Amino acid sequence: MMKQNLIELIRNAEKADFGNTIDLHIHSCFSDGKLTPEELYTDAQKKGLKYIAIADHNTVEGYKKTDILTKENVIPAIEFDCWYKGVLIHILGYGIDVNNEKLLKYCAKTKKGTEADIIRLFNARSPKKVIEAIHNANGIAILAHPACYWCISLEHFVKSLVKEGLDGIEVYYPYKRHRGIIKFHFASTVEKIAKKLNLLATGGSDSHFEIQQFSCK
Repeated sequence: MMKQNLIELIRNAEKADFGNTIDLHIHSCFSDGKLTPEELYTDAQKKGLKYIAIADHNTVEGYKKTDILTKENVIPAIEFDCWYKGVLIHILGYGIDVNNEKLLKYCAKTKKGTEADIIRLFNARSPKKVIEAIHNANGIAILAHPACYWCISLEHFVKSLVKEGLDGIEVYYPYKRHRGIIKFHFASTVEKIAKKLNLLATGGSDSHFEIQQFSCK
């Protein structure tokens, strides 16, 4: 999918689409998920999803080692660990060229760098450089699950990342399990920030097993 077409898809999507027919945040066995990309695609088809993105941690090997990109309506993606202002954040890249050399420079060199928390913690990247690499790979950069980041003003935090080139934020996210425990801001606040700053608003389940559909409140 061309970059402009992807942007239009996100802009035109309804709130109810995310978590129901569009899931742009799924993990496969190429990072810390359990299912193969092909199994996830089959699961998505059974559940009636129209678009999915497998966003493995710090790797695009799931795309390079399978034929998943030949499947209809699969958007290539990645989720990078980054440190920003003393906070560990995750930046999603969508619509990327998975063979782009500058992007691959920031990918994990071992499997543990995609799944082991301690290794991911100490190998976190600069968000500015990651965003530049995503753009160089013709993709868009999105801040994942923003309500989880500790900061006094989430709006100010997001604004500062926008100055680094951030294109959007993950507005529609279920905040279950540990993400619900470390949630510092309201999901409604995230939605208001996206609208105020005219950012792309994406959504996904962050599923690590079968795809978990959800309703956006």
